[in-house]
Amino acid sequence: MRVLLVGAGGVGTAITRIAARRSFFDHIVVADYELPRAEAAVAALGEAGTRFSAARVDASDRAAVETLLTERRCDVLLNATDPRFVMPLFEASLAAGAHYLDMAMSLSYPHPEAPHERCGVKLGDAQFERADDWEKSGRLALVGIGVEPGLSDVFARYAAEELFDEIEEIGVRDGANLTVDGYDFAPSFSIWTTIEECLNPPVVWEKDRGWYTTAPFSEPETFDFPEGIGPVECVNVEHEEVLLIPRWVDAGRVTFKYGLGDEFIETLKTLHKLGLDRTEKVTVPGGAQVSPRDVVAACLPDPATLGDRMRGKTCAGTWVKGTKDGAPREVYLYHVVDNEWSMREYGSQAVVWQTAVNPVVALELMAAGTWSGSGVLGAEAFDPRPFLDLLTAYGSPWGLRDQ
Repeated sequence: MRVLLVGAGGVGTAITRIAARRSFFDHIVVADYELPRAEAAVAALGEAGTRFSAARVDASDRAAVETLLTERRCDVLLNATDPRFVMPLFEASLAAGAHYLDMAMSLSYPHPEAPHERCGVKLGDAQFERADDWEKSGRLALVGIGVEPGLSDVFARYAAEELFDEIEEIGVRDGANLTVDGYDFAPSFSIWTTIEECLNPPVVWEKDRGWYTTAPFSEPETFDFPEGIGPVECVNVEHEEVLLIPRWVDAGRVTFKYGLGDEFIETLKTLHKLGLDRTEKVTVPGGAQVSPRDVVAACLPDPATLGDRMRGKTCAGTWVKGTKDGAPREVYLYHVVDNEWSMREYGSQAVVWQTAVNPVVALELMAAGTWSGSGVLGAEAFDPRPFLDLLTAYGSPWGLRDQ
């Protein structure tokens, strides 16, 4: 297997460090808009980097990506960029006859008249519109295969297959007790993506209603996270699982709630009030045109550089409620990463490492033929047990708690 990894930021760099310890692939080309960043990711691997090389590519340039795939003889593209670049990379892969993986799906657009009631363009709609073309090509577009979405979706399929006869509700719940020394406000993940998912109308699925939206930060609840993290208030946030899980898993309701905290929510609300969450460019004195959201991102520290200042754990998981053998059951399947461990073992902070490990596991399953198929598919479309077993073999086990 020859892989084109596009994006050498925090997650992309963590992917190289995880993959370097595995033998399933022949070569990984690490490509980024900034060539020195790609080169640094490869150089950091030292002697383990002989199966890696660096390249420059503009992820928004479909033709350039297609050319790079062809010239480097890559048969799969792994997208580690932010959601703005999903479609050109997705389309380039199809055109080049390569398989495709991403960790976030194509962008949504709120309903113009009732944004907090009805869906407009949903996450992933642009990709699923091309499902027939991918199926005809015989190539697989495995979408949303990070941690959330990704591992959380694997948990949903595992629960449906092995833990429940009927499922009333599936709720992805994400929380952490991470702190960053020396910063009043320092997101542990891409602020561009965080603004996108947190300020867009959250989507909820109900079997008798389909997909619908609510107001941002709606339906707060306190969820008790395992391994010492404890109770965290979680709120509705737009996320891919709600668009993916109902396509393959029978459930009465599907939600996603994120533990953000009051201070984080108020900061996001302030950015929105000031128009600093906008992606459309504005003209500043001197005539330069800039995107306000890009300015916010540039003013904040790079999350990938915060590992030495971070303390605590992050938890991603899937809460499931239903019945088994006629009796009610409720479980939480989860994956916890301690920042001290991920920094010591891989030199990557916990949030980006937890995101990065899952596409590497998926690539290994694809290379072995354990996961195979064609079309645009989520993790729910595949046997979950090999994934969970391999994740444990990577040294990062998952857990199950009866509620």
